[in-house]
Amino acid sequence: ALPTFPGRRARSPGTMAAEDAPSPPDLTQQLGGFMDRHLLIPLLDFLKVKQMYPANELDEGKLQLLLGTNMVDLAMDIYKEMNSGKAVPKAMTDRREEVLATMQTLNEEVAPVLSLINDAGRVAELRAEKLFNATYLQQQLNITPAQIEVLFRYAKFVYDCGQYEQASFLLEHYRLLCSSPEQAMNALWGKLSCEILLTHWDAALENLMALKDAIESGGSSTPLQQLQQRSWLMHWALFLLGNHPNGRNIVTDLFLQERYLNAIQNNCPHLLRYLAVAVITNPRRRSSLKDLVRVISIERSSYSDPITSFLEELYVSANFDKAQQKLSECAAVIDADFFLCNAEADFVKNARLFIFETYCRIHERIDLKMLASKLGMEEIAAEKWIVKMVSDAQLNAKIDAQSGHVILGMKPADVYQQVIEKTKGLSFRSYVLAQNIEKRTAAAAAATAAAAAAAAVTAE
Repeated sequence: ALPTFPGRRARSPGTMAAEDAPSPPDLTQQLGGFMDRHLLIPLLDFLKVKQMYPANELDEGKLQLLLGTNMVDLAMDIYKEMNSGKAVPKAMTDRREEVLATMQTLNEEVAPVLSLINDAGRVAELRAEKLFNATYLQQQLNITPAQIEVLFRYAKFVYDCGQYEQASFLLEHYRLLCSSPEQAMNALWGKLSCEILLTHWDAALENLMALKDAIESGGSSTPLQQLQQRSWLMHWALFLLGNHPNGRNIVTDLFLQERYLNAIQNNCPHLLRYLAVAVITNPRRRSSLKDLVRVISIERSSYSDPITSFLEELYVSANFDKAQQKLSECAAVIDADFFLCNAEADFVKNARLFIFETYCRIHERIDLKMLASKLGMEEIAAEKWIVKMVSDAQLNAKIDAQSGHVILGMKPADVYQQVIEKTKGLSFRSYVLAQNIEKRTAAAAAATAAAAAAAAVTAE
């Protein structure tokens, strides 16, 4: 169980007093429920830099996280900083001795396996001959399945000590030797966490995709377990959002898949913030905007923030004044979010383009001064920007310098596109209707047969 974040043990963010609540809204509490405690440590450090909470509360939250790991020395250092002049509690020193004793025991138990996997040449030879498996190791090297399971325990132990490079190495070999799909998946989760914490983004993506395949293959997982696993996977994928070169596409592709979008709606609607930013800042994914706005509108009662409200005001309400107001709030939200802080400039640039394009498509004549004010720009700068945007968006428009207006030609609706939109999903709806009719007909026939049978029994 993770500690209440950050140091507010009696209250959740939804019940904080107004003077306590951070502004803009912080999602660390919601995100923490879907992440390993090691992954939360960088988030706490970020919040401390941003000064969103009192430093002593963040230190307390970090200390609580560390006490659930084997990083006892780091926990002791933080305790000393928080309580200068006080001796470290005996419970911490006892815990340190316990960790050292456990390390010694595990080192002895795992020694036969370690001696093999540390021999890279021997491992490569066995893998080439397809002999690097539990059966061969037991028959030829007397390495038992129990010793292989100790390797997993040892990998988890060193992971909890903060030795992520070594843990990743051990888990990679354990996965090759493991015969249990459930344990192999556990090792894959651990390896993904290691690669994230080591900032090996390409390796993290590879493990993320492998985990996705494992989740979707089902195995012995129940639908509820799969829902939870999808929710966890999406949260861990957030680390790729601003760090992997293709992070925005990765997040958009994953989150917009039907099963994952259902998981967002049922289990973690706060992820709509990250999906919205990934779509808005990626011009190639604008075709996904319609589906995104639909889901945001449906989930308004479950989750809303300035970013989701911006899209609603712009595309549902067509309220440009409120959309501009929300846009100014979005910048603060993005800057204060660990996963989005490097996307602020791209978001504002693309959001302005969305405002401009939407406004142009419902007006024939636009005053330059008024449009500049809506975009939050100087008139001359706005005029240059508009010229470029008209060209990029391929709008039928021109600027009348004398009257200071943008004049737009109305493009007639494409008849073929209208037919496609009207008939989209028609075959599926027809199939559902036919199924419902068939069920009702069968139910009516069954009821008639039952009534006839009852009448025959009565007659006898």
